Amino acid sequence: MSTTTIRLPAELKARVAEAARQAGTTSHGFILEAIAEKTELVARQAEFHAVADRRYAEFLESGKSVPWAEARAWLKGRVARKAVERPRASELDP
Repeated sequence: MSTTTIRLPAELKARVAEAARQAGTTSHGFILEAIAEKTELVARQAEFHAVADRRYAEFLESGKSVPWAEARAWLKGRVARKAVERPRASELDP
């Protein structure tokens, strides 16, 4: 494991120490967990944006979309745990 030095302002260091104490861990462990969580968040955001970009490109190529009213009804049915048929994409009205 490599070593990295970070300089924390005194106020942040105190806040980290208190948060670590409340979490039942050390400041070092708390900082490692925070870095790991932030790294995972950035990776998930990048994946989310890649999927969104791909889907938008597919929309531009096909011109097909699901009207919001149909998508909303489907989502509400899913949340209510009802057996609902997935709406089908179709050409947008000009």
